[in-house]
Amino acid sequence: MTLPDLTLPQMLRERARSEPGRVAIRQKDYGIWKPFTWARYHERACHFGMGLRALGLPAGGHVGVISENRIEWVLAQMGAGLVGAVTVGVYPTSPTNEVAYVVGHADIEVMVCEDQEQTDKLLAALPDLPRLKKIIVIETKGLRSFAPEQRALIATFAEVEALGAASGQQALVDEALARQTLDDLGLMIYTSGSTGKPKGAMISYRNIRGVVPGIVDRLQLDASTTHLSYLPLCHVAEQMLTSFVPVYIGSEVNFGESIRTVQEDLREVAPTMFLGVPRIWEKLHAAIHIKLQETGGLRRRLFEHAFAACQPLAEKPRSTWSLGERMASAASYWLVFRALQNFIGLREARVALTGAAPIPPDVVRFFRTLGLPLIEVYGLTESTGMVTGHRLDQVVVGTVGVPTLGVEHRIAENGELQLRGDMVFAGYYQNPEATAGSIVDGWLHTGDVVREEQGQLQIVDRLKDIMITAGGKNLTPSEIENTMKGSPFIKECIIVAEGRKFVGALVMIDFETVGKWAEARRIAFTHFRSLVETPAVRELIDTEIRRGNERLAQVSQIRQFHLLTKELDHDDGEVTATMKVRRASIYKTYAAEIEALYR
Repeated sequence: MTLPDLTLPQMLRERARSEPGRVAIRQKDYGIWKPFTWARYHERACHFGMGLRALGLPAGGHVGVISENRIEWVLAQMGAGLVGAVTVGVYPTSPTNEVAYVVGHADIEVMVCEDQEQTDKLLAALPDLPRLKKIIVIETKGLRSFAPEQRALIATFAEVEALGAASGQQALVDEALARQTLDDLGLMIYTSGSTGKPKGAMISYRNIRGVVPGIVDRLQLDASTTHLSYLPLCHVAEQMLTSFVPVYIGSEVNFGESIRTVQEDLREVAPTMFLGVPRIWEKLHAAIHIKLQETGGLRRRLFEHAFAACQPLAEKPRSTWSLGERMASAASYWLVFRALQNFIGLREARVALTGAAPIPPDVVRFFRTLGLPLIEVYGLTESTGMVTGHRLDQVVVGTVGVPTLGVEHRIAENGELQLRGDMVFAGYYQNPEATAGSIVDGWLHTGDVVREEQGQLQIVDRLKDIMITAGGKNLTPSEIENTMKGSPFIKECIIVAEGRKFVGALVMIDFETVGKWAEARRIAFTHFRSLVETPAVRELIDTEIRRGNERLAQVSQIRQFHLLTKELDHDDGEVTATMKVRRASIYKTYAAEIEALYR
């Protein structure tokens, strides 16, 4: 696939010129889906960008966005790009101290906030943010409660758009785009910070243009593709499918009403492509498990029969199916699987993907058995998104496929995957030491250990996470943890093994699934802790762990575990904004419980 030598903002202008009336974005407001054409998308982005310049934002200035996914997010991003500014996303779930760190470190001058809640975080940290000059608020409810000196710092999104529209400075946009090159910075994406302070990965327009062909080719996307945008736009995974790919190929993006309405929105949109991080797939897996528990015995037996008939087809290319296998698949689909695909809103999906973290192989097999074309992909912030993935007709569950178009790869002596190509990021903002350690002679050192499995790449673990037991055995925590998380009753499993005589684990139950299980057995509980402390739940998890152990080498089997009596929390520093476990923090918090496992 050959793309024009245009930056993302230049491509947006081209899209508006060539397909002005075609729908680019739909957004759901008050239950109604409102369409926005490419011409309107470009026009509003231009107005916002001109409004930013009218507020005093210089060329090359940094604009922050802290909001759930909505059209204003991409209007702010594209508007900033159209006038030569750089966009920095901030997780809306982040507490004030994390927001303050990113805003301060990234030298953000103008901040776009979704509502009063996000604005309050900025105002609380204002003394530590000397470069912040303006806060732009999308939702105006509650603005009157701010003090006059605070209100002077604030403008509404609509006001900035109107300011730009009235400025008549379209020539300013044209001049900025004429100067813009592929080597200019377009985005800064902050890493999750699972092992320390988040780092600001600088993404150039060349990086964005470099990653798109591989994504489009591997996922077989085209202008007819539809996507529901709901994962955080400050993460590269959602950026690539909401901003990068649609602008270059002209596909449609849908913004639902809220992150809390994703299930309903999926059913209404019925997207042809769907991205879910492992936790989303695990939740959908658990939801189907609950639905099956609640249904009648006849339906449950029908599902079990259909599932058993189609299980051998999960990894078998459709082109090689026999007539009998095609008939079994068709019968299972119409009798059972079609209703389940409708239930999760993915009946029209031509491709579904999981990435951003390891996923239990059994979860992938489960959905593929249901007839969902789920593939596993791999990428990093530093690779501007997806750089490997299964081909749709060559899936080996437990691997992440093969490199995409334009990606060179090699495996170092220590097993580390290294990458080269236009998609390799420009470096870390204000951190030349980390940049030098990450990019060596043009090769991106991913920090991920891989091995080849049936001609495809398998992620073993993070290089820094591999553990050595007291007996000198190397263990890969993610393999053990993902085996256990294949159970619908286990939401999180954190392995303890470094320097220990055997493998121990901290286990967090899936409250919803275990709660339904307990209710069906008339086991009384009032909250998370009371459920965990029920002897029957301990026995349930013990059974699930023994079942998982049967699939692991003896040295990797969990011999002792502790059930966490509270859910891991971002505010407590136990997980990142993307729900990645902060091992060091958890080991410190639960030091006494860990030591008790080895007494």
